[in-house]
Amino acid sequence: MPSRQALFWHPRPYDLPASDALFLRAAADNCAYHIAHCPGYAAICRRLDFDPKSLRSTEDLARIPVLPTLLFKREALFSMPERRMAMRVTSSGTSGTFSRIGFDWGSLLAEVPMVLRLGARHRLISGVPAHCVVLGYQPHRDNHAGVTRTMYGLTFFSPPLSRTYALQRRGTSYIPDLDGAAHALERLAASPFPTRVIGFPSYLWFGLQQLEALGRTVRLRPGSRIILAGGWKEHGAQEVAKSALYAAAERVLGVPPDHIHELFGAVEHPVFYNACPNHRFHVPIYSRVLIRDPETLAPLPMGEVGLINLISPLMTATPTLSVMTDDLGYLEPGDACGCGIPSPALTIVGRVGMSDIRTCAAGAAELLGKGEMG
Repeated sequence: MPSRQALFWHPRPYDLPASDALFLRAAADNCAYHIAHCPGYAAICRRLDFDPKSLRSTEDLARIPVLPTLLFKREALFSMPERRMAMRVTSSGTSGTFSRIGFDWGSLLAEVPMVLRLGARHRLISGVPAHCVVLGYQPHRDNHAGVTRTMYGLTFFSPPLSRTYALQRRGTSYIPDLDGAAHALERLAASPFPTRVIGFPSYLWFGLQQLEALGRTVRLRPGSRIILAGGWKEHGAQEVAKSALYAAAERVLGVPPDHIHELFGAVEHPVFYNACPNHRFHVPIYSRVLIRDPETLAPLPMGEVGLINLISPLMTATPTLSVMTDDLGYLEPGDACGCGIPSPALTIVGRVGMSDIRTCAAGAAELLGKGEMG
């Protein structure tokens, strides 16, 4: 899809005004493709009387049919046969169900310039080899989770000398091995090369707490970094403030806050969001973000908290053009952040109750003509 490639190869990753025309063209082409190839998505657009030709300004993006992420956990929606897909991945499934998302080859090719430009912009890419301690799942042919793919991919931002995983594959299941990861960090502190700690913030916190309780501290080599991907999810009740997490990382591992990076994304919306030095996720040109009222789903103005609606024309294997997450957040003008990135800044403040998301998903299912989903 040429319009998608033109957008994802644009040289300025945070210049939204310069990319608006490209984004609208790619979104219209993406929507038209899904209408033509996914009967379920076509039914939703038809019931909502939406025509992709009506996308003439960025304000029109709010009218694109919004699919809640829970819908992908309940319904298999694809716009091409599996034999034509590059791969299929799933969400983490912490709620007991999984989103099933297909990636086409064009989306993988479009991801490459996006990841390289944003990785370089946020100083994640380095030619210096590094050891990797991954606080996540060890890859396995039977593990199709998108977060496993993401964390493995992050190990290539510098030439990987070694990989140690905190969630080890044993037979058909995973066994946590935070103690093994802690021993690896102690061993790698003596290496002449830096270490990159990659993974869930919850596992980082638990590991730091364990080391500190035992009176053990590590001084990783200068240039070492921590890259946090994924949320607290099932450990949400134990979530701590970023300031506490970053302070503990500096005390226990010797990694200063400016060498800690945070990423945001979703398997249903695999766009590469990077936190700026002020811990906000500025919207890159590859997506647009709307904040919607949880009750009415009407778009909210800057500064008001609501459901996060993510829009991107990246995928053609699955109709994920406009998805509604269960995250709550708000947008601010880019210049209010002070970091120098001009695009709107997204702050995530929590998650909405699942009953609200189920109501939204049931409405989408009704548009599919299948009635309310259980």
